[in-house]
Amino acid sequence: MSPPARPQPEPRERYRAFRTITTRWMDNDQYGHVNNVVYYSWFDTAVNAHLIEQGVLDTAGGSTIGFVIETQCQYFAPLAFPQNVEAGIRVAHVGSSSVRYEVGLFAEGAAQTAAKGHFVHVYVDRATQRPVPLSAELRAVLERLKA
Repeated sequence: MSPPARPQPEPRERYRAFRTITTRWMDNDQYGHVNNVVYYSWFDTAVNAHLIEQGVLDTAGGSTIGFVIETQCQYFAPLAFPQNVEAGIRVAHVGSSSVRYEVGLFAEGAAQTAAKGHFVHVYVDRATQRPVPLSAELRAVLERLKA
């Protein structure tokens, strides 16, 4: 059995929506580049900001919220402060109550991802924290992000 193929950067065209994120001084680690944990916060920021702007996520008072149940990231090139990062998002899978989002992080204007990864949201009732079916409005937004 041959080993799995080594992950490769991806081009911008693979992503459906973009958000610019400004790096901060505190994002850099002692090695002079953005610390790996910051990448995960960018994933969350890109996806949730898009959902809020599309009117399908109300973080303050909505009855449905998303819990992250899985996440992963692959790194190809360093990012560092001061630099703008462009986060591309797409949807790889939509289930009855869950969504797999894929995010590519690009140095501003770069053609290939500096990092890429995914996370899975399970949408739950805020009060009971039990899974609920995705709303028709959310599904419509997700369909526009499908790869």
